[in-house]
Amino acid sequence: MIYPEFLQNGSTIGIAAPSAGVGDDIDDWEKSIGVLEREGFQISETPSVRNNDERSADAVTRGRELTSLFTDLKADFVMCAAGGDFLDECLPYVDFEAMKINPKWIMGASDPTGILYPYTTKYDVATIYGLNAGSYSESPLPDYAEDNLKIIKGEKFTETSFPKYMSVPTFQADHIKYDKDSDMTCSVSRLDAKGRCIGGCIDVLKDLIGTPYDGTKDFIKRYRDDHFIWYFDNFSLSAEVFYRTLLQMKYAGWFEGTEAVIVGRTLFESSDTGMTYEDATRMALGNIPVINRADIGHTVPHMTMINGAMMHLSYRNAKMKVTFSLV
Repeated sequence: MIYPEFLQNGSTIGIAAPSAGVGDDIDDWEKSIGVLEREGFQISETPSVRNNDERSADAVTRGRELTSLFTDLKADFVMCAAGGDFLDECLPYVDFEAMKINPKWIMGASDPTGILYPYTTKYDVATIYGLNAGSYSESPLPDYAEDNLKIIKGEKFTETSFPKYMSVPTFQADHIKYDKDSDMTCSVSRLDAKGRCIGGCIDVLKDLIGTPYDGTKDFIKRYRDDHFIWYFDNFSLSAEVFYRTLLQMKYAGWFEGTEAVIVGRTLFESSDTGMTYEDATRMALGNIPVINRADIGHTVPHMTMINGAMMHLSYRNAKMKVTFSLV
């Protein structure tokens, strides 16, 4: 596994928008960029970042702009500007081979899963599922975002779950406020597992299964001796679609050698049959230990995950702890 260089004081963060542009909220974007600059980083944006559209540009442009940050030797670290719905359109125009020749960390959340997942599973470059570049605008900066900044600087590799979370989407509130006690559960009373961390937004992952951007089978073969810990961020799949997606992954061999699965809280929950998300994981994954409603994904707070890194995962007394090792 290739682990690129972490950010240092004076490093340049290259930002591309392979999904949506950020032009609908420039004020928050400027605040977020200001936080990164105050951390000591230089910022370089590709031309389409500030466009106000669900597609920051046409698919060819988005793919080429992302690739340009890897061929540009001045960019040290790559961030995705925002999430969205249409990143998959640009995948044929992303030059993953060029990205591997000059490997760099790339970080994003939600739709950028479509870039992170193949870069790790097909090209053996570790990636970070954490925050998008526009997600640092809250003042004061939330605890999970502070943790994220330490991780991308290589200063922190252990994270613990939070006692409370925010029950409404961040875009429906003026400020982040944790108003609910953690309701995380685990299918076993105590869990201690080790394996390579891999996962992302399951709404996106399901669309990669069986495509040229699905490197799962070979990834599992290469690292089978290390075993695996999966994490899934579910934005809005119903319990039934979530269940069927897990089954499809299982039938495709994704869970061979899996030691544990972490499922984040679903931002928009729904069910047509009364099935719960816990029902879905139990029925689909059988005896694989599962942590449900974890601090991962679209709800806050959320932990930062390092795809490709070895993870030590523990759960006891309703608390989860993860430690990453870059080996």
